[in-house]
Amino acid sequence: MEYIDDKREGEFLDTCVFCELGTESAEDDGLMIARLSHVYVLLNRYPYTYGHTMIAPYDHVSSPEDLSAEALTEMAVTTNRIMRVLRAIANAPAFNVGANIGEAAGAGIAAHYHFHVVPRWPGDANFMLTVGGTQTVPDTLANIRARMRVTWTKLFTAPLA
Repeated sequence: MEYIDDKREGEFLDTCVFCELGTESAEDDGLMIARLSHVYVLLNRYPYTYGHTMIAPYDHVSSPEDLSAEALTEMAVTTNRIMRVLRAIANAPAFNVGANIGEAAGAGIAAHYHFHVVPRWPGDANFMLTVGGTQTVPDTLANIRARMRVTWTKLFTAPLA
């Protein structure tokens, strides 16, 4: 219902939600997993599955073509790290990893490139999603975030938000 009742549709017309979240002064809304030099990692507010994570560069660009080699490298390494975290906390055997670049490709926020890491399990596309159009996530975002941050800290030395 939070997604359906979200009345902020026009709120980001003049601002970018990813740029706002990327600032050091951004209020932590319980989604941030880690902040690195060129990118940051956060949970998707409206996840497809448990642990659905996004990696966004601090730079406001619409395509990876416009990112520096350092930012692209950090995104790739961070993707691998998040998969390792999700394997550790949720025993995820598979992942959908990628980006929708441009509105025609399905990007919800096309102006700011970001990457999705979606953990998958056998049979997770059950009748709730395919027939009912409803996604179920078996835990709260706050609990998922806490587990991911603890595991990130154990596995990696990157500073946390």
